[in-house]
Parts: sequence; structure tokens; C-alpha cells
Amino acid sequence: MSTEPDTAPEELDPPTAPRTKWTVLAVAGAITVAVALWALVAPTQSSEVLGVVVGWTSEWFGWFYIALATVILVFVLYLGVRHSRVRLGQDDDRPEFSTFAWASMLFAAGIGTDVMFYAVAEPASQYLYPPQGEGGTLEAARESTVWTLFHYGITGWGMYALMGIALGYFAHRVGLPLAVRSTLYPLIGRRVKGPIGDAVDIATVIGTIFGVATSLGIGVVMLNVGLDVLFGVPQGIPAQIGLVVLAIVVATISATTGVDRGIRILSQLNVLLAIALAGWVLITGETAFLLRGMMMNVGDFVSMFPGMTLDTMAFDYPAEWMGFWTLFFWAWWIAWASFVGMFLARISKGRTIGQFVLGTMTIPFSYIVMWVTIFGNSAVRQIREGDAEFGEAAVNTPELGFFTLLQQYPLALVVVALATFVGLLFYVTSADSGALVMANLSSELPHGDDDARAWLRILWSVATGVLTIAMLLVGGIPALQSATIIMGLPFAFVIIAVMVGLHRALETEKTREGALQSSLTSSLVGREASAVPWRLRLARTFGTVSVPQAQERMSGVVVPALESVRDALLEQGVQAEVLVTEVDPGARVVQTATLQVSGESEASGFSYPVQIRRTPAPTFGTRSLDARDRTTRLQVAHPIAGGYDLMGYDAEDVCHDVLDQYERWAVSSAMVAEGREH
Repeated sequence: MSTEPDTAPEELDPPTAPRTKWTVLAVAGAITVAVALWALVAPTQSSEVLGVVVGWTSEWFGWFYIALATVILVFVLYLGVRHSRVRLGQDDDRPEFSTFAWASMLFAAGIGTDVMFYAVAEPASQYLYPPQGEGGTLEAARESTVWTLFHYGITGWGMYALMGIALGYFAHRVGLPLAVRSTLYPLIGRRVKGPIGDAVDIATVIGTIFGVATSLGIGVVMLNVGLDVLFGVPQGIPAQIGLVVLAIVVATISATTGVDRGIRILSQLNVLLAIALAGWVLITGETAFLLRGMMMNVGDFVSMFPGMTLDTMAFDYPAEWMGFWTLFFWAWWIAWASFVGMFLARISKGRTIGQFVLGTMTIPFSYIVMWVTIFGNSAVRQIREGDAEFGEAAVNTPELGFFTLLQQYPLALVVVALATFVGLLFYVTSADSGALVMANLSSELPHGDDDARAWLRILWSVATGVLTIAMLLVGGIPALQSATIIMGLPFAFVIIAVMVGLHRALETEKTREGALQSSLTSSLVGREASAVPWRLRLARTFGTVSVPQAQERMSGVVVPALESVRDALLEQGVQAEVLVTEVDPGARVVQTATLQVSGESEASGFSYPVQIRRTPAPTFGTRSLDARDRTTRLQVAHPIAGGYDLMGYDAEDVCHDVLDQYERWAVSSAMVAEGREH
């Protein structure tokens, strides 16, 4: 069972309207501005310093990135099996978006333009200049596309899935604000509200903006090439700055329209167009060869993955290759993890952890296999057939490789135009998703499905554009890659804490559920049946309850009963208090009254929250109700045994029910403590 947002500790209760976290905004903004100005004022010096720091990071933390990526993947798969039925939301919540819309949004926000950029460039690079062994061989050809699948495959999506599960669980199920700091609540309790929480959010925003800037830099470089082929727009910084400005304007408009409209529509459109583009290359190209290559690449990936995932190449360490490929990709995924994770949590309310893990591990990877094998194998085949000029162009100027390959197929200009448009859409969905998430990270939001104010989204959209331009001036894509490796390192340590906190919270919930099931009786049903005449209960079941009726019951029965239990607990030396939220007649949860009992630590304790909660009116097959017909419940939102209605309870029944839950909590807490000792 689960809790609603209002069941969080008082200090963590979200505000009634979006509120800016000025400390996070000021510090993260200052760091972003400082780096951008440094790059603009002293491009040579900044480029040299970035190179030195990246070399140091690769030397001392390369193994750490590789080990962490593997641990995260294993941990996410473990969660998907052990806690598969835990829902990212209340037990009666269901997904807001269809599977296709959900998959389109998570993919378009997750990689988009980047996989277009590297689908040709990386296989060509790995074929001609592999990390170990001789380039240009049959073995290098087989492994070239597999390396691309590895860098864009399930390892990176494991990082996205981890943050999506953690943020969705703590926001939609536990009831904490939709922020990375909330995932650390099981470790540091209410201190997530203070400087530690601010530091976590600042690290998250910094990692996010550099990760997004890298993708946007790649995007504008690619779009510049497409426009050059189509309209003769010169390739260079002026055109790229113009593209950044144009795309940020479009992204700002899209971001301010919200997830339900702009981002969802654009995501579905660009995925459909991208599939059409890949299909054209498959049909008009070497179809039989590409289908054989796809099967071969999948088989090679499955057989090679266990060794690749922990391969640090210690005896013949290719430092330059590692920094440009595996370490960059892992740092890039880490930098994007909070961004995409928060976006996934925002669009995944109502899905179970099992569904979430299965979807994020299979749906995007299936698309990646299709895209990379079609374009990657086509590129390698063209090089092996003697087109050395194309191979060198794809390696040295990756943005040219993709469009050069497309020009080998029928209706070349139409295909290039489609690819340019798809790249623009991927760019926009990454930019507007990034602006939305960074604005949310800089805000305190009332609920997990709310978004930050429009002006804050516009601010971060502009900031991302300025940073992208600055890094392009420093050295283009290599500078963006270097900055990503550096800025992703602090957040890597945050991810470790997130795993520990999430594991502790899920195991605690599972242990308490087990304790409850072993001791639960049918007293709840029996008590309600005895408290209300059965004809009145039947009438209430098939009728509706208004908000004023529920408020009257709350103030006249529930709150006095909770106060009576509180007073009795205080007499026994137990610290307890009753918290009543402000009334919000327009919200789904109108009001909450909570009996809060202190535990042994800040992160533990007993709570018995009762909510005035709007829900759809049931039909029970008797009549058709309009979708807008609502009823109101006095619902217990206890984390273990919640979800039932107290409208039929009198004060004595409420007191007994509180004590029932309190006794079960005490028993399960003792079992948890005993399990930790052993």
C-alpha cells in the first residue's frame, strides 16, 4: 500500500503553489554563468584546462565509472524482479499516458539527436580505429556496431531507470517532493530540507545542464550540415548560434505548453518520422545484408556484453579512446540520469516498478538496435567496399558522416530534408524536456505531477542555449564531451546514495507488508459493518459523498478521535502530535489530518493520515456516470494498510483502528530491526 503527498513529514510538505528554491537557482546559475563566461573570454585556456582535468579524471576515476555503470544495471534489474508489483503512485493510480506515448517521450527526451549523430560515426570509428587490435579487419567490422550498441544500450538506460524509479517512488508513493533530495530521505531524514538537500539539487542541475548542452551542441552541428546540403547554409559558428537561438525559442514555446501537449505530441511525431527514415534506408539499401547484420549484431552483443561491461583494458589501456568513448558515454548518461529520471517519474505515475523496468530496458533498446544496425552496418559496408574518403569523413567530422551516407539512397534530398527535420524535433524535445526538468529542480512543487512556473522554464532554456554556444566556441563537440565527463563525476556519488536510500525504503516497505499480512485480521471490515446499518452502508456505496459532508465528518469525528489517541500516547510518554493541513477545495486531496508518532530516527516513525480525497464515483454496473462525476472519501493513506474509507466509522472505531495500525507498525518495526541485526 502507499501514501499520498500530504503524509510526508511536516517539514517536507510541498507548498500549495510552485515556489522557487532560490539557493539552488542562484548557485547553479552562478556556476553555469561562470563557466560560460570563462569559455567565451578565454577559450584557449579553458580548452587546455578541460583537457588536463579530463585526463586526470580518466586516469583515476575511469574504473569507477565502469564499475558504477555495471552496479546500477544489476541493481535496477534486481528491483524489477524483487519489487515488481510496487506501484509508482497510489495503488489505485493508473498510467496517464499510453505505452506508445510514454515510450516516445522517454526515448525522445533520453537520446534523440545523439543516436543520429553517432549511428554512423561510431561504427566507422570503431572499425577503423578499434580500442584494441588491428583496424579494418573482419573482426573489427563485427565489433564496431556492437560497441555502439553497448554505449547506447541497456547500461545507460539502467541509469535512467534507477533515477526514474527513485523519484517516482518517493514523489508519487511516499509523498515527498519530486526532487533528487527526496531520494535521500531514508538516509538523512528531514535534513534533506536543508543545505545537504540544496547541495544535491545543485549537483543535479549542474550535471543536467552540461549533459543537455552536449546534446544540443551535437544537434546544432548536425542540423547545420543538413541545412548546408539542402540550402547551402555555411557550416560554422554563426549558423550554429542561429540554430541554437531558433531551437531555444521553439523549445521555450513547447515547454510552456506542458507535458500533455507540446512534449507528448512532438515526441510521438519524431519517433514515427525516425522509424520511417530508417525504414527507407532498409528497403532501398542492401536489405538482406542489413537483416543478417541485425541478427549478427544482437547475437554478438549478447555474447560480448558480460565481458565488455567491466572491461577496463588494464594491460593495454587506450586512455584517449576510453576518454572519448566509454568514459564519456557513462559520464553523459550519469549527467542525464537525473534529468531523464525526473522526466520519466513525471510521466510514469501509476506504473509498477516491474512495468517500468521492463519498458525502459526493452522499448528504447529495440529502437536503438534497429537504428544503429541499419545505419552502422551500412556505413561499415561502404567503407569495406573501398570508400576510404567516406570513412575518414565519418571519423574526423562525424556530423558529415550521417548525411553523406543518406545521399547514397534514392530521393536523396527528400531523405536529407526528413533527417534534418527529425533532428530538429529531437533537438526541441531534448531542449524543452531539459528546461522543464531544470525548472522543476529549482522549485518546490505542490505535487509530483505539477510543473514549475513558465518564467523559470524560459530562464533555464535560455541558460542552456548560452552554455551550448560558449562550449561550441571553446572547441565544439570535444569540449562538450570533456565538460560532461567532469561535471558528471559529483553526481555519480549522489547516485550511489540514491541506490542505498531506495533499497532501504523498498525493503522496509516489503518487510512491513510481510509483518502486516502475518497478523492482519478482518477486524476492519467487521468494524465498519457493525458501525453502520447495512442499508445505510449500501446507500452510501451506490451514492456520492460531497466535500462538505466529508469535511463535517473529518472535523466532528476523525480529528477529535486522533486527538484523543494523541493525548493517551502522551500520557504514556510517547511523543505524538496531530497535524491538519490547510483546506484546498479544488485539489484531489482536499484536506489531511495525520497522527504522527516519533520513531527512533528522523527517517522512521508511525503516521496515521486520513485524507478527504476526491475519487471517481463508482457505477457497479447500475447506471452510466459521466467521467466528471466524483465522490469523496475519508481515506486512510497509511503506507501499509491504507486505502479504506472511514465515512462509516464513529470516534470509538477510529481510535481502535489507529491502535490496530500502531500495534502492527510496532511489530513490523521490531522485525525490521531484528532483521538488520542478523
